Amino acid sequence: MNYKLKIRSLIVSSLLAAGISQQAGAQSLSNAQALLEPSGTQYFQNQYLSNPAMAGIEAGVHINAAYRRQWTGIDGAPTTKFFSADAAMGNRVGGGVHVFNDVAGLINRTRVAMTYAYHLPLTNPDQQLHFGLSLAWNVQRLDTKAVNGDPNDPSIGGFNRRDNYFEAEYGMAYTDTKLTLQAAIPNVRSLFTGDNKAVDGGGIFFTAASYRFAVNESVSSIEPKICYRGVRGYDNILDAGVNVSFLNDVANVMAMYHTSKSLTAGIGVNILKTVGIQAMYTTQTGGIKTYVDGTYEIGATINLFK
Repeated sequence: MNYKLKIRSLIVSSLLAAGISQQAGAQSLSNAQALLEPSGTQYFQNQYLSNPAMAGIEAGVHINAAYRRQWTGIDGAPTTKFFSADAAMGNRVGGGVHVFNDVAGLINRTRVAMTYAYHLPLTNPDQQLHFGLSLAWNVQRLDTKAVNGDPNDPSIGGFNRRDNYFEAEYGMAYTDTKLTLQAAIPNVRSLFTGDNKAVDGGGIFFTAASYRFAVNESVSSIEPKICYRGVRGYDNILDAGVNVSFLNDVANVMAMYHTSKSLTAGIGVNILKTVGIQAMYTTQTGGIKTYVDGTYEIGATINLFK
């Protein structure tokens, strides 16, 4: 019986790690399950992560990848990987794909989404409305290879027999040369069917507004941004911060404060306006920062055929 108790304790520990990381910002099925502290790249570097309407919003092909590590030094600490590619496909149409994978203890969560976006010019060609829809496939599994005990224990099989499921995400945006307004509904299927397969920490809505000020040659631009997010099971969260670009967008610094009592700060470099690298650190959310460290994240962007 000892090995069965050990397996069950491992499963419970993994589930607790998942629940805590929901609060800390590392555990979710995807950006469609809006995190208390989501990927720092979604604020300025890769806005497609938070809103499907942003897929293919600029000419060319845009490839993004990010890696996030939380609670350094703790066995089974959450690690999260993001990958996305989006492109302008002509005739006002954009498309994209993004893949999310999160591992915390024994729990492995993966989401793969495909996106269609439509970009509608207004009277002034610099002013556009954007619409986007993503269809995603979500998978959750326990890693039986990491179990120290009998992998055939019914507790493991029961978890792994949970149904995979589809989810949809809808977004809209308005852009001109300076102003960007956004709104997105992360869980369209569950909103209309009432069949909620998400857990606390899942997103209800996402809104954002930013304004880009051109300055001079040394300080290329200053872009303040405010986001307001509804999160299931928690108070709504306000994110407020700024991105400052230097030397014709060769380098940047950014910072976002979250009302979940954490702060994201980063620094980046843009090489030949083709390859961008962003390094970020997010302090731990209020309530558990006494026990664990914050989150380190690095993101990379490649822009082609612009």
